[in-house]
Amino acid sequence: MKLEDFGYNDKLRKFSVENKLSDFEIGRVIAEHKERYIVKTENGEYEAEITGNLRFTAKSRIDFPAVGHWVALTTYNAEFPVIHKILPRQSMITRQAVGQFGEIQIIATNIDYAFLIQAVDRDFNINRLERYLTICYSAKVKPIIVLTKTDLIDQQKIAEITDSIKQRIKDVAVFAISNETQDGYEALKMNIEKGKTYCMLGSSGVGKSTLLNNLSGKTLMRTDSISVSTNKGRHITSHRELIVLESGGILVDNPGMREVGIADTSSGLETTFDRIIRLSQNCKFKDCTHTKEVGCSVIEAVENGEIDKKSYENYLKMERENAHFESTIEEKRKKDKEFGKVIKNYKKEMKKNKF
Repeated sequence: MKLEDFGYNDKLRKFSVENKLSDFEIGRVIAEHKERYIVKTENGEYEAEITGNLRFTAKSRIDFPAVGHWVALTTYNAEFPVIHKILPRQSMITRQAVGQFGEIQIIATNIDYAFLIQAVDRDFNINRLERYLTICYSAKVKPIIVLTKTDLIDQQKIAEITDSIKQRIKDVAVFAISNETQDGYEALKMNIEKGKTYCMLGSSGVGKSTLLNNLSGKTLMRTDSISVSTNKGRHITSHRELIVLESGGILVDNPGMREVGIADTSSGLETTFDRIIRLSQNCKFKDCTHTKEVGCSVIEAVENGEIDKKSYENYLKMERENAHFESTIEEKRKKDKEFGKVIKNYKKEMKKNKF
């Protein structure tokens, strides 16, 4: 298999030449397990670690490799391959790290398209779709909405759900499929482009692993049934993995996300809620919060039905969340800077006392 088969392109090749990486083997990270990385190259797959220098110079989690990254590594010692350099990424899908506010978790890198997956029988939630859209737009990744388990409801209900999506979300393709009957799969497969990388964003139990198995034509991921007592899917995928499909598309399988905290996504919010942003330009006050001000064009549009009220409320919630995240990041940077000064002064004092 050639590098091009799993996404290598002219831009990456040019970077490799300009940075004199000919002595290294180029590969793509296809799985990650606690800072050990499975890297796929033209000569096979290797379990690798990063160099001490990469580890030492990393300022945060985003400076480490993640699934989808292209890396330069040495493999001559098959028992201990080492990643020496991470090639520039074209995109990075992130969310707030669960339980670590102010920290970012990388979902996948170098993604072209994201399947936003929801099960129509129990999981369907347009507010969550808008969250996924915001994450995608912030990362400059094109979204594709996929509705699963359509065999569990009638055609009229499917049409109602599809129409409700199109009322709030514009210019995003929507596919309704059944993992049981395979309805809708041909249309979805026709939209998968060779050499492009796709990821799947959705909660546990919406059928991501089954979708991956059906698209690949192989049983690559184990699937479980829905728990009758809780009506929730059992969490199956515990790591991120990259698979090349028979169609030539490249699909990243990643865990279901029970929490979808947005992280530093101002540009994503502007794209997801573009109608609200456009109308806000006509507000009486430049610093309008669109909550209670007189002369607010956004509130007026909500009241006359031009903007969906639930979408407006979701925007305000996500805007507050994003503002809080950004202030937390700024506070963390300030503390890190102050701590750095303390260390620097301590080292100066130690050097002075030594003499």
